[in-house]
Amino acid sequence: MEIRFGGFGGQGIIRSGIILGRAASIYDSKFATMNQSFGPEARGGACSSQIVISKDRILYPYVTESDVLVAMSQEGYDKFRAEVNGKTGVVLYDEDLVKLKKDKAAKYYPIRATKMAEDLGNRIIANVVMLGFLIAIAKPVSIESMEKTIPESVPSRFVDLNLEAFRKGFNFGLELIKK
Repeated sequence: MEIRFGGFGGQGIIRSGIILGRAASIYDSKFATMNQSFGPEARGGACSSQIVISKDRILYPYVTESDVLVAMSQEGYDKFRAEVNGKTGVVLYDEDLVKLKKDKAAKYYPIRATKMAEDLGNRIIANVVMLGFLIAIAKPVSIESMEKTIPESVPSRFVDLNLEAFRKGFNFGLELIKK
């Protein structure tokens, strides 16, 4: 599975890729690669992370055609929507930050990840809300592996908040696919 996260610096785009790759390789015993790209700005500039997950050895570590695009900014969506698989691809997007241009037959799933994070008290965890949503919709790794990886990947004082954010995104995704 080839997954691209697109957004801007400060949204946790790179950390999302690290968490997902760690969950896949350490706890789900899969092969995973992660690459990142970001502008010279510390915050606010465009950035992305790309993750390839497979049960077999990975021969090419870069996303060539996204099975899943996670768009957390308009620029991230605009830049990477062309690489989404037009037949089986999935686009997950923060509907408060991204206005779609549906030009592919991909499946589109909206979430208000930033708003949900704000409701939990800290908009910086929007990426973890989105990770929960990703796991519910696309299932690249198990929920158990994510619940083991998140506490190892965030500062200890924020573990409970991040797990709550993850579960909120996951549960929202489950409800959405039931409809």
